[in-house]
Amino acid sequence: MVDFSRRGLLGAAALAAGTGAGLGLASPARAQQKHIIKIVNTQGNATVTLQELMKRQGYLQEMGVEPQITYVSDGSKLMGSLLSGENDICMFSGFAQVLTALEKGAKLKIVAGALVGIEHALYTKRDHIRTVQDLAGKTIGVGSVGALLHAMVIALLRKHKVDPSSVRFVNVGSTADVFRAVVAGTVDAGVSEIDVYDQQAKYGVRVIKEGDLWTELPEFTFQASYASERAVANNREALVRTLAAYAKLYRFLMTPQSKDAYIEAQTAALGRADPAAAEWQWRFFRETGIYATDLVLSRERVNWMQELNLLLEVQRKALPYEQVFDASVGAEALKRLG
Repeated sequence: MVDFSRRGLLGAAALAAGTGAGLGLASPARAQQKHIIKIVNTQGNATVTLQELMKRQGYLQEMGVEPQITYVSDGSKLMGSLLSGENDICMFSGFAQVLTALEKGAKLKIVAGALVGIEHALYTKRDHIRTVQDLAGKTIGVGSVGALLHAMVIALLRKHKVDPSSVRFVNVGSTADVFRAVVAGTVDAGVSEIDVYDQQAKYGVRVIKEGDLWTELPEFTFQASYASERAVANNREALVRTLAAYAKLYRFLMTPQSKDAYIEAQTAALGRADPAAAEWQWRFFRETGIYATDLVLSRERVNWMQELNLLLEVQRKALPYEQVFDASVGAEALKRLG
């Protein structure tokens, strides 16, 4: 079991514990009418586990929401389904790509933060790679240039004053693909998720000294919830109730009582039992407090990510905060929780 205290994370636990208050739901009378909401997500392990946990806790149903949940293979299909009206909202998706879509005129609106911090680390199996400085001249596995994994590595290199042009980026694919490439030794290092963090010895890899990205890049926003402008205008009540249910889910995840429920949900969602790994992830989420229990995506986070997009030249100009984030839907949702 990893001791998070060495990374200075336990201070966040107090904040997380404080979010357990105020978990009341809407009155039964308010929840009688069913409101249909069409949710679309990409199918990552954390996402399907959270959706399974939501189903088992029944928060959407308690809020009078009848969810219709679908999964798509990538972000472009996800946005297309929102813009076409096929779906109303995405609960968990990469935040940086939404900014670029908004700049291009997409009729979308970010309505809440989700997994706002990073749940990734930088792995290697090379004995001579110990620090970020050692990455100069090496190959790093990422996804496509300008996308999420590439952006994380660029931000990490710049923080430690390593010229990104000194690194050779290899488009490997998803985080799972990157991890397999690191294990196979086809790349020198790569970014993957924390679901393998406690199994480094098993796979013959390790995380470099500055490789805990949630610590190194606390301003980097991973996921947000966003909806079509059509849904915000025409299906607002369902959106409000949905965000209230997810806020309650995030708060439940921050409580000690959620441990067994999370482990059971992951086993059901992934079709395999690995309680030790599931407990490690549960502790990670609690102790880092990276789920947006208040549904907020701060101005500072939005501006930081826009500056990174501008640096990567995937965005041409920064957008006003109010054009990016509609805080009113989440604020109304929190009122429903009391």
